[in-house]
Amino acid sequence: MGLLWSLFAKPLIAIQDSEKAHRRAVKALVISDSFFLTRGLLKLTNRRAELPSERFGLSFPNPLGIAAGMDKDAKAVRGWGNLGLGFVEIGGVTMEPQEGNPKPRMFRVNKLQALVNRMGFNNLGSLKVAERLAKAKAKGKWPNVPVAANIGKSEKTANEDAAVDYSTTLGRLWPHVDLFIINVSSPNTPGLRELQEDAALEDVLKACFRANREMAEKSDADEKPILVKISPDLSDDEITSVVDVARAAGCAGIVATNTTTTRPTSSDAKVKSQLEQAGGLSGRPLARRSSEVIRIIAEHTEGDFPIIGVGGISGVDDAWEKITNGACLLQIYSALIFQGPAVVRRIVKGLKRKLSENGLSSLDQAVGLALSQ
Repeated sequence: MGLLWSLFAKPLIAIQDSEKAHRRAVKALVISDSFFLTRGLLKLTNRRAELPSERFGLSFPNPLGIAAGMDKDAKAVRGWGNLGLGFVEIGGVTMEPQEGNPKPRMFRVNKLQALVNRMGFNNLGSLKVAERLAKAKAKGKWPNVPVAANIGKSEKTANEDAAVDYSTTLGRLWPHVDLFIINVSSPNTPGLRELQEDAALEDVLKACFRANREMAEKSDADEKPILVKISPDLSDDEITSVVDVARAAGCAGIVATNTTTTRPTSSDAKVKSQLEQAGGLSGRPLARRSSEVIRIIAEHTEGDFPIIGVGGISGVDDAWEKITNGACLLQIYSALIFQGPAVVRRIVKGLKRKLSENGLSSLDQAVGLALSQ
């Protein structure tokens, strides 16, 4: 699969508009998953590397998942599982359907293996996505890994009404997914990051936990884990404040981090021009800062608050740094675009090798290892 990606898919993607290439890649995955032979080939060429762990009351076959934004409308839920990933995150989903920001709104910075996007939560809305998830489950088109939903705020909803917006979406998606990520940190919806402030975040989380409790009682089931996704652009004090609010509300953990509005310097004229595009930057330039944020959270909570690490993971060394800084699970996005599906197995096998080299027998033993050094 890696060779086929390098020879055929990668060159084709490189010459296409970024958003069109993204859309076609998801469509190709949907088609591949629709037929027995191609689905079998997909699973065979992307055999899941096993590195199991238990988190949030869920079993993860390996710690590497797909981050939000790759499949906003849950078009290929089972397909992502067939790429060997340990979990899948769909969304961001908003209460109301919305088109997002004007195009073009996604840009590749190939030399840096980075992306700039200002998508703006374009999605079908919570009712349609819930319907799609229900149909996928009913038809057996469901992955054998945990599925998370990333929830954002509808752009037309004022921040004062955000609590209702988020909790409504959570309630609609509740029957279909295993855990929720509350996204208050995307830089592409005006004013959204203000919801990371203490009082606003408390209101949003209070409403989400109320909806979670009501749905659990109605279904005679347990409440589902809720995590908060944090920005890398906060100060250290702001980071710990968000964490404290999330813990006090009863959240199961933190996702660190979202994309950044900061930019690396470059003497390359083309790269400089690409980096000047407005939006959130993801990919390799984000690696160091996201790892720093993970460490800040882990140290502040003394390793007692689960962290999903995301941002700039392009290989096993990035993944290992995040694990040893305190992350217990990981997510990729840009690496999948620039390196193809083979990167999943490569990273997980690399983590297994790192464990062996350090005399460790499980991933849990590596979580936060660097904090004591």
